[in-house]
Amino acid sequence: MGVSGTGKTTVGVGIAEALGCDFVEGDDLHPAANVEKMRSGTPLTDEDRWPWLRAVAGRVGEHEAAGTDLVITCSALRREYRDLLRDGHPSVWFAHIDTPREVLEQRLRERKGHYMPGSLLDSQLATLEPLADDEPGHAYTGQGSAQQTVDGLLAELADERPR
Repeated sequence: MGVSGTGKTTVGVGIAEALGCDFVEGDDLHPAANVEKMRSGTPLTDEDRWPWLRAVAGRVGEHEAAGTDLVITCSALRREYRDLLRDGHPSVWFAHIDTPREVLEQRLRERKGHYMPGSLLDSQLATLEPLADDEPGHAYTGQGSAQQTVDGLLAELADERPR
């Protein structure tokens, strides 16, 4: 979880590969109207996000029902969004990739082929509610290399969620 440009996708793919499980890019589950709204530089509202979050939660539920592991990226910026994702899904564990603003801005300037413009960073940062102590998961710095974040996350998962 985290704002755009944190490296969620790169880290998520690395975690999924290391664990030998499926990976889903949560952005791919956005309705077309959300994608167009973001592409035009308009921030999403809660009303825009709820169907997308339900789709993300649905994908989690499919994997839980099948007994398979899944790594899925999702901004999950607010506590209530994360509560929806966890509701009825005991396997959900959040890795908040927390990246300094300067690094985010640079990454977003250099990013190619993504519909999310850097102009929406302010609205995402304003919406972001860091993980609370009672939420399952941990925050990781997104300032170093993606591999450093993957390694830290894998170590934490081994301690917290033995297979």
